[in-house]
Amino acid sequence: MAITKVKQGEVIKTALLLGILVSLPKTIYLYNGIMEGNLDFSFTWVTDFLYRYIFFICFSYSVLQLNANIDFDAYKWTTFVKLSVIFIMNVVLLLIGIYLIHALYPIFNGRPLDPRETGFVRFTIINLSIVLYFIARLLRVSTDKQESRIENEQLKQQNLENELSALKNQIDPHFLFNSLNSLSSLVRENDKATQFVNKLSYMYRYILQSGETNLVPIKDELKFLDSYSFLMQTRYRDRIQIEVNIDDSLMDCEVPPLALQSLVENSVKHNEISSTNPLTVKVYSSGGSLIVENPIRTRSTMAEGLGTGLYNLKKRYLLLLKKEVLVSTDNDIFKVELPLKTLS
Repeated sequence: MAITKVKQGEVIKTALLLGILVSLPKTIYLYNGIMEGNLDFSFTWVTDFLYRYIFFICFSYSVLQLNANIDFDAYKWTTFVKLSVIFIMNVVLLLIGIYLIHALYPIFNGRPLDPRETGFVRFTIINLSIVLYFIARLLRVSTDKQESRIENEQLKQQNLENELSALKNQIDPHFLFNSLNSLSSLVRENDKATQFVNKLSYMYRYILQSGETNLVPIKDELKFLDSYSFLMQTRYRDRIQIEVNIDDSLMDCEVPPLALQSLVENSVKHNEISSTNPLTVKVYSSGGSLIVENPIRTRSTMAEGLGTGLYNLKKRYLLLLKKEVLVSTDNDIFKVELPLKTLS
């Protein structure tokens, strides 16, 4: 895989900065000379300064590009060979730089470089090459880390989406099979059977559609819960009551699809429902949350299931809303609090 190149803007800004820093001693020397009267200000000094500045910028840019943006890892070399090639290329670039700054100086300035400055210029280029190499490596490491962070975030997001999809696909169809069993006892009561089938059809459609969205308005959830309640009351008659009391102002707030139904189903599956112990499930709003609660009357025989309904709901809330589903069992009341996503 090809490396992600360091942005050209970063390379150019670094080259400009280093060009200024390397040219600074000469600038200070010229300024002091002019201020003290030892040098006369002339166009020659201007061209000299501009030549050095532009040359060091171009040289800096070349070294940075060589060490930051050439993908040596694309070649199947050993570490020793790769380091040797990088070292040789940097030395060659350094020698070319030393040659060019002397060869081009007369062309742009009309005179050769002062022999007294030759050693200083060479010393400057050598030190600049060393500094540029380490800066280039820092830019390379910084870019690689940034790319790694982006890839990790993308992978994390993909994993979260996959996990959310898996959780949504684990919705327990237990109540649907119970509903079909109840339907068999109603085939002789045409009107009620028709209503039952209509409710069941709506629920199937809602469940299928819920796979296409992560959050739904509470009013849609309540409509689905109403259909589910009808099925449960058809099965259990007067042995179950599902009481709903939610503030109208919260109807457009959003929750994960099937959240309320899964909690009511959880109450049905894990509590005794009989003539002597009818079950009442309350669904109501409190502050900025929805509450689903029921008295704890544990079944003598546990209902079939893996106990994943509440766990999956908690995971979906964390993934979608970054909020915790709160569960309590105080005073023999099983209570689940669902925080809401308010529309902005």
